[in-house]
Amino acid sequence: MSLSPHPRPTVAVDLAILTLADGHLCVLLANRPDAAVVGGDWALPGGFVHQGQPLTAAVERVLNDKARLRDVHFEQLATFGDPGRDPRGHVISVTYLALCPPGSLPQPDGRDTCLARLVVDWPGEKGGPARALGPDRQPLHLAFDHRAILGEVVRRLRGKINYSDLAFALLPPRFTLRALQEVHEAVLGRRLTKPAFRRRMLDTGRLRATGDYETGGAFRPAELYKTA
Repeated sequence: MSLSPHPRPTVAVDLAILTLADGHLCVLLANRPDAAVVGGDWALPGGFVHQGQPLTAAVERVLNDKARLRDVHFEQLATFGDPGRDPRGHVISVTYLALCPPGSLPQPDGRDTCLARLVVDWPGEKGGPARALGPDRQPLHLAFDHRAILGEVVRRLRGKINYSDLAFALLPPRFTLRALQEVHEAVLGRRLTKPAFRRRMLDTGRLRATGDYETGGAFRPAELYKTA
C-alpha cells in the first residue's frame, strides 16, 4: 500500500541535556532567533529528522552541531505530538534525555546557548510545567511546549532516581556520598536527612568504596565511591 495519499507530519528530535550547577538541576537551552514565530526566545536544542535517517543519528547530529558534545549517553524520554504544539505546522517531537556530570558541558556563551536552572512549582511526581531561570535568575521565555516537556523531564527523573542509575550519570566516575546526596536533593527538590540517605545508599549494594579521598575541597576530605 502506497503512503503517498497520506499527509505526513514532520518529525523532530529535541534534547533535554541536564547537568548540576551550584547544587541545582540545570538544562542547556539554545537561542531562537525566530522567537516571534515559534513563541519563545529559548528552546531545547533540536532538529528535524532527515529522510532515511535513524532517530539516534539525528540526536547525535544535534548533540554535535548545537551542543558541541560527542559520545554522550542519551535515552528516549517521550514523544510529544499535539498538532498545535508548533505554530509552523504539525511537528512530532521525539524527546531524548542526556545527563552530564558537572563541568562536562562546553561553557555556554549566553548568546547562542545558556545553562538554565530548572524549577517546578509542584511537589513530588504531581507533574506540570517547569520554569527555566537564566543566569540572572529571571524566567526565560520558552518556545513551543518546552515548559511542559521540561516538567515531564523532572517528573520522570523523580520517579526513577531511587531505583535506577540516573543519579550516577550526573556524577563523575568517582564521587563522594555528599555529592550523591546533592544530586538526589536537586532532582527531588527537597532536603534529605544525611544519615538516613547514606545508610540507604550503602545498603543498596550499588556502591563500592575506593579507599581514596577527595582533595582540594572546602569540606573535610571524604571517601570517594564508584558504582559496583
